[in-house]
Amino acid sequence: MLITTTPAIADGATTFALSGRFDAHEADVFRSAVDPAIETGNPAIDINLSDVEFLDSTALAELVRLMKHCREKGGDLRLISPSNPVTVILELTRLNVAFTIV
Repeated sequence: MLITTTPAIADGATTFALSGRFDAHEADVFRSAVDPAIETGNPAIDINLSDVEFLDSTALAELVRLMKHCREKGGDLRLISPSNPVTVILELTRLNVAFTIV
């Protein structure tokens, strides 16, 4: 999985663009990329999922953990443009109602 970070701009959110597979093998890489953004005082996170071709239950758990962490700090997590395979998984697990999806 490749992670590209865009610093906070006009809307105040830090954007992380993911591509490839987001699975158990990538969870530590994801966590080490996104957690510092929250800890440095910006709990508004956007995760662009338009180029993610697969995600598993570990990836879903990481997204839920991140959403909770953001909300605890007074921010939120938005999922940006999830690809079709990701959208299907979010709908099947009913997590599409828990996340803010743009």
